[in-house]
Formats: sequence, structure tokens, C-alpha cells
Amino acid sequence: IFPATDLKVTGVDYLKSENGRLHHTDAYNISNLVVRRGQPFQLQLTFSRELRSTDKLALRFGIGEKPMKITGTLMSLNPRREQDLGGWQISIVENNGKECRLSVTSSPKAPVGKYILNVKTETSIYKPENDAVYLLFNPWCEGDVVFLDDEAQRKEYVLNDTGCIYVGSSYSIYSRPWNFGQFEEFVLDACMYLLDKSELRLSRRRDPVFVSRAMSALVNSNDDNGVVLGNWSGNYGNGTSPMDWIGSVAILQKYYKTKKPVPYGQCWVFAGVLTTVMRCLGIPCRCVSNFNSAHDTDENLRVDVYLNERGEKLNWMSLDSIWNFHVWNDVWMKRTDLPTGFDGWQAIDATPQEQSQGLFQCGPCPLKAVKDGDVYLPFDGKFVYAEVNADKVYWILRKVNGKDKYYKISTETRGVGVNISTKAVGEDRREDITLQYKFPEGSEEEREAMEKACSFIRPSGMVPRGRFASAMPMGEVISRPEVLHEAISQTGLKLEISNTEALYPGNPLELAITVKTSAPGSWTIDLTGSCQLQSYTGIIKANLGYVKDTVVLDGKSETQIPLKIPADAYMQTLALMEDELLIHVTAIAEVQGTDDKLTKETTMRFEYPPIVIEMPETARLNQEFTCAFIFKNKLNMTLTNCKLMVEGLGLFKVSTFDEGDVEPGRIIKSAVICTPTRLGEKKIVAKLSSVQIKEISAEKTITIIE
Repeated sequence: IFPATDLKVTGVDYLKSENGRLHHTDAYNISNLVVRRGQPFQLQLTFSRELRSTDKLALRFGIGEKPMKITGTLMSLNPRREQDLGGWQISIVENNGKECRLSVTSSPKAPVGKYILNVKTETSIYKPENDAVYLLFNPWCEGDVVFLDDEAQRKEYVLNDTGCIYVGSSYSIYSRPWNFGQFEEFVLDACMYLLDKSELRLSRRRDPVFVSRAMSALVNSNDDNGVVLGNWSGNYGNGTSPMDWIGSVAILQKYYKTKKPVPYGQCWVFAGVLTTVMRCLGIPCRCVSNFNSAHDTDENLRVDVYLNERGEKLNWMSLDSIWNFHVWNDVWMKRTDLPTGFDGWQAIDATPQEQSQGLFQCGPCPLKAVKDGDVYLPFDGKFVYAEVNADKVYWILRKVNGKDKYYKISTETRGVGVNISTKAVGEDRREDITLQYKFPEGSEEEREAMEKACSFIRPSGMVPRGRFASAMPMGEVISRPEVLHEAISQTGLKLEISNTEALYPGNPLELAITVKTSAPGSWTIDLTGSCQLQSYTGIIKANLGYVKDTVVLDGKSETQIPLKIPADAYMQTLALMEDELLIHVTAIAEVQGTDDKLTKETTMRFEYPPIVIEMPETARLNQEFTCAFIFKNKLNMTLTNCKLMVEGLGLFKVSTFDEGDVEPGRIIKSAVICTPTRLGEKKIVAKLSSVQIKEISAEKTITIIE
């Protein structure tokens, strides 16, 4: 009998393409093995001699700084012993000469992150070259709490690396293309860096509740030097304007390289980056846009809006605000920490608005808890509930004998939290998910949910919470918690605000206010209408003009009062501001001799000529094709300092073209030569910005074939 030579490992093959395909991780642009928890993957070991039944062999997967068996951070897997080590399993698939194929299944509850692999034999420890194995959440695995039982949804919410975010206003919703790019170079490493930076205990890294909450804090820079620096000032000179990002990739790559917050973001940037981080880690995630989103700093479910006698909104008075839109995220998971019934979509929000447990973080909060009014459930239910359900109370500031007095004009209970939107599964269209957040307005269930929520939200008197509380309100003071109701109208008074011509910058704004009555009788109505420019967070940037009129209506009738704003009233403000500004129209109608008073606000977006993207419908892998971008300035004004930014994931990196000044009627054309590196549907996104217009965007899909 020959003396036994020591068994040595001479190589490990991670079988990356085979494992990647089975684990839906083949798209990650990284040389390491990336697998999902709770699902088998195979490794091929090469030895110095044939493996015998008496040989000692252990595969060791360690996570964290000091992996130890006792803390469950070192899994030592021996294929000879069928042991269940923290839910991990290993077996020999094939033992053939000096080669041995092993199957490893991690626990569906294993901490997510970067594991270091080494192989131990009787006398040696083999450390492979690429020794880091990335373990992710697994929505394909029934045992994983992020399991999502729908292939089309997994494709959208985990694997889709492009998409769009809905912005604008409830009157004019539009989609802003966004490249999530969760598979691009360094993005996975950036997410692993964030996991380490979160200082979550390893036991908490198993749980998407803690991971998603920690990431909602780390995507903003407020407490922890996180990824994106928020800025709503309108001045972005020493960074990138929030309007200028096309997606998350450049942001996360820059953050990973510098380890410093990247300037600047606003809500859709935080939500876009958080979507990338969640999808990259394997937690199903979608961007959610809430139109007329209440930022109720007092958590009393009421937002006070102050107007002057012209009907112009007074910024300096308000503590609360209503944003034209606000974007956050939903993530999909089971809530094992809550009573049954709260699994599924959970809201998380990375925009730094309010502190939660001392940090700027928000969620996860079950959508079902928001819908049912169970706002005491963790986390941050009251805040999310108020964003979609607060009431608006309008106050007008009038001079009476030289003193300021507030009059309550009206209450609006249906204006906040409308058209809640996300991208539809597998299609480029808007899906309305309002009914996942709230019962139909005015329904019995909605009232019950509201009453339940009010019982958990502290009461506050019906006093205007302006910055000058000394000017006392006229009229009633009622105390909460009670559900506010809109006043019943004697005259059937209604207001509508519309535009009668397309709202092109450089043209006059042709607006109209329609007043309607429906009750029998002759009604004399005092009408005030004003037009302002505002940022999406509801901050007024300029007063453009107003109209005051008195009209008489008989019975069921209506009349239209025009409000025309000349172009030179707003052009200078548009060019001075670095934010996209919206047109905000407020109308107040008061019927003489009655208590009928009504206020209506509408926010509209300017309209722009399109960018046209020209390219073939299909192209072959690794074969060049040309993509052209064409823009014709159909406006009555020159667009100065135009920049065209384009990006195609899997096709080409972000490129910027300086187009200079584009006069009316001029056509610009730029082209990119693309070499596809990945199969399937790929999206090209283009964005044009100028001093006057902050963004015109377009997107087009091409299919890459073999």
C-alpha cells in the first residue's frame, strides 16, 4: 500500500455562466460569482489526486470581519456529513478523477452580502483567486421572505434595469425616463459598501425590513454621508442639477469611487437610486409617484394654504406644504414582525423630509396599514398616511380696518394623494395604484379608515398654523380629531381651470377659469384668479398676473373668464431658475348673500417640442449600429447653452453633446455609434437641457439579437 499523499486543492471553478443563468444573476457586470440565497449552485473543485472517502474536506463561507462558527458567520460545509449548518447544505454531485462537482444551497434566511470562500483539507487551506461570492435576496425562492410568485413581476421589479418615474402635476402627468442600471460595473460593489456602512448587525442583514430601512437612510447624505446630497434651492452651480441625471449608474459609480455624497438630488433622484439599490440586492422594488403630496409637518392631517386677496399663494405663511408630486418606493416582502395581513408592498422613502428614530429614514410601512388607517404599525405609518390623505384648508388674508384677518374660505378633502402612479409591469405605460393606498374617496370604508387613523394622530385645534399666530382667525374654531367634510353648497358652485392654447414657453399663456352653478335662482359671484410660477415642492417663484371679476349666473349655467399672461411676464424667471417651474393657477369664487365659497388650484406643465430618436429596430450582438438624435426648435425663442445627454445601458456609456444656442426653427442632429454587449431589449434615453428649458426627454427601445 502506498503512503497516502496529502490532498490539496489546485483550483475552484465557479461555473459562473451556468450558475448565473439559473440564479438570474448573469447580467451583473462583475467577475465574481453572484448567487441568490436558498437556491443550489454548483462549484467544481480540482485536486492534486483523486478524492477518497477518508479525506477531510470542508468548504468555508465566511461573512463579516471575523467570521466564526459560533456567531453563524462562518459556514463550514463538509460534503461527507449531511449536517444542516444554519440551514446551509452541501452534497457531491459528481466525483470524477481529480475533479469533483459540489452543490451548495445557502439558507433562504442567510445574511445577504459578500462571503469569502476557502477550502480546507487535512493539511492545507486553499484560497481561490476570486474568493468573494456575493449572496443576494431571492424573490424566486418560496422560503425567502421576499418571494414574489409572479414571473412577469419579478422581471419588472427585480430584473428590469430601465424604467420611468412619473412627475409633473395631477393635471399633466408625464414620465421621466430613468436608467436604474443595477447590473452595471461597480453598482453591486457600491451596494455592498452601503451594507457595510449601515452597520446593521449580521443577523439583521437577513431581514429585508431592516435592510430596506437602512438603505432609505443611506441613499440620502443627511446623517451618514450617504449617496445623494439633496438640494431644493434652485442653485446647483457646484454640482449636477437634479434635472440633469438620466439614471442611477453615474451617481452610484461616483459615490463608490469618492465615498462622498454626490450633489444634487431631489425626490425622483433619491427614489431612482433606492430602486437601483433594492433591485441590485434582490428586493422587488418600484418607484411610486404621489400627486398633490402633503408634507404635513404637524402630523395633524391638515395642510393650511394661505392666499392674499388676489388669490395668490403666500409662501412665507405656510409651515406645511403640498408638493405637486413626490416620489418614493414600494418594496415587496413578508412582514414576519407584524400581525398577519400586512405582507406585500411596503412604502420606503429616501428623500430626507422628517427624522424617524433620529435619522432621515422612512419605512417600510405596509400599504395595507395605510389603507386601513392602522398608522401605529412600524414604520412611519402616520407620515405616509398624511402624505396621501391630508385635508387642505384654505385661508384668505384680508385687511380689516388696517389689521390682517384670516378668513377660512373652504376645505378640500379629496385633493391630496391622487393619481398614485408606477410603471406598469412589462409595458411602458402608467399604472394607477391609488386604490392600493386608499379606499375610494367618499366610501364608507374610507371614512372608517380615516376615523381609525385620526384616533392615533394627535388632535389640534382648527387654528391656522401660520408664522404669525397673533392674527386670530375669524369664525369657528373646531378641534380634531374629527373627519373634516366639505361644505354643502347652496348654489351648486363649481370651478374649473384649463388652458385654451398649448402652453409653449415663449408664447403667452392662455388660461381660463370656468364658473358653474346648478341650483335655481340668480347668483352674483365674485371671482378672483391668479397665476404664479412654482417649483414642484409648491414654492412660489413669481407672481405673473391676476384677474378679478363679478359674474351673474342663472340656475344651471356656466361662464368662462379668460386669464392671459404675456410671455415677457415669465420668461426671465424661467431663465433665472435652475429648476423646472410649473404654472400654478388659483381661483376663488364667493357667491354674494350666501355662505358659498370655493377655492380651486391647478398646476400645469409647459409643453415642449420632442426629441426624435432614429435607429434600427433590431441589431446584432457586438455589431455596430448608429443611433441619431434629432431636435427641431419649434418655439418662438432661442434656447441657449443646449446640452444633449444620451445613455444606453449595454450599448454605450453616458455621452454629452454641447449644442450651443439653438435659434427658433433650427434643427440639431447628433449621433452615437453603438456596439451592443448584451442580448434582449435595450433602451436608449436622451435628454436635452438649456437655460430656458430644464429637460426634454425621449426614449426608444431596440432588440439585440445573436
